[in-house]
Amino acid sequence: MMVIQRAQPNEAEELTGLAFAAKRYWDYPESWIQSWATELTISTDEVTQNPTYKAVVDSVTAGFYWLRINVPAAELNGLWVKPDAMGKGFGRALFEHAEKIAQEQGATRLIIVSDPHALGFYQRMGATVYGQQSAAMDANPRVLSLLDKSL
Repeated sequence: MMVIQRAQPNEAEELTGLAFAAKRYWDYPESWIQSWATELTISTDEVTQNPTYKAVVDSVTAGFYWLRINVPAAELNGLWVKPDAMGKGFGRALFEHAEKIAQEQGATRLIIVSDPHALGFYQRMGATVYGQQSAAMDANPRVLSLLDKSL
C-alpha cells in the first residue's frame, strides 16, 4: 500500500538520487544530466522551506514532488518517479496530492515547466499548454512546455 508523507530534510540526498535516476530513464546524454545537476539536486533547505512529499511503498520511496507556493500560484518544481515504479499510478497520486496541498495553501493555479517526456502525463492530469521555453542542449533544439491548471 502506498502512503504519501512529508519528506524530511535528511532525505534530500535520497530524493536527489531519485530525481537523477528518473531523468536518466529517458536516455539523455550524461553530459546533459550533469548540466542539469543544479535543477535535479534537492537541498535540505528546499525540503524544509517548500512542500515536499514522497510516495512510500514498503518503506521504499517510489517518487516525490516539491512545490514552490507564491499565491495565487503554485509551481510544481519537480515530480519524479523511480523508473521501476513508472506507470503504476504513483505519478498520478503525487500530482493529485500536490494539487490538494497547493489549494490548502491558497493557490488557485498550478504552474508546470515540463520536460518533453512528461508533457503527455501533465496533459492527462488536466494541465494545458500556454507557452514554450527554449532549452537547447549542445546545439540540439529542445523545447519545454509551459503548462498550468486551475485548482
